Amino acid sequence: MTTFLKLAGAATLAATFAASALTAETIRMGTEGAYPPYNFINDSGEIDGFEREVGDELCKRAGLECTWVTNEWDSIIPNLVSGNYDTIIAGMSITAERDEVIDFTQEYFPPDPSAYVALSGADMDVKGGVVAAQTATIQAAYVAESGATLVEFATPEETVAAVRSGEADAVLADFAYLKPIVDASGGELTIVDDSVSIGGGVGMGIRESDGELKAKMDAAIASMKADGTLSDLIAKWFDGRMVKF
Repeated sequence: MTTFLKLAGAATLAATFAASALTAETIRMGTEGAYPPYNFINDSGEIDGFEREVGDELCKRAGLECTWVTNEWDSIIPNLVSGNYDTIIAGMSITAERDEVIDFTQEYFPPDPSAYVALSGADMDVKGGVVAAQTATIQAAYVAESGATLVEFATPEETVAAVRSGEADAVLADFAYLKPIVDASGGELTIVDDSVSIGGGVGMGIRESDGELKAKMDAAIASMKADGTLSDLIAKWFDGRMVKF
């Protein structure tokens, strides 16, 4: 997340955080709540989505009592490290930079392509135009290195709004996030390229000091893969996508 310096600062906090998550009565599951279908806030004001269902099932299998909290994306790793919650389950791709600061479980969602989306009929040059991306994401880093002009926003909704307003020529984000927005746009938006491969699979972030919690979650993820539950949840939330682990 964010710059390497910010991550390094988070690592320093990690070294001073002494309490293990497993000594707490309840494990706090941290998510963004703004990135459907991975996670979002439903009409009842509750955290919902693919990761809510996955997380609840993981806690059940691990024999843990869990509660859910939301946190803005750009500070989600530092606030895990400083103890505001015990896990990150927020559509976070496993990267080498992030892995220097926190630990990851095995992936619970395979690598997903990113996509560029622009206004329909626009003559879009994804390498030479202005491209919006959410701050501190793998997409923002990719755009910054691509030759395009990067404009960053705190939330994914703002990146799409920038395209609609003309502030950006296109947005780069996960295909699974952008496709429903394009489908619901009535032809206003179009997918320019849906084959951008960046980042690894999605895993749960856990403090480096919480090895026991990581082991419990790894075992629970493995069991969900083995009996097909995880594949079923992916198919449910991602338009019938078939994934075999």
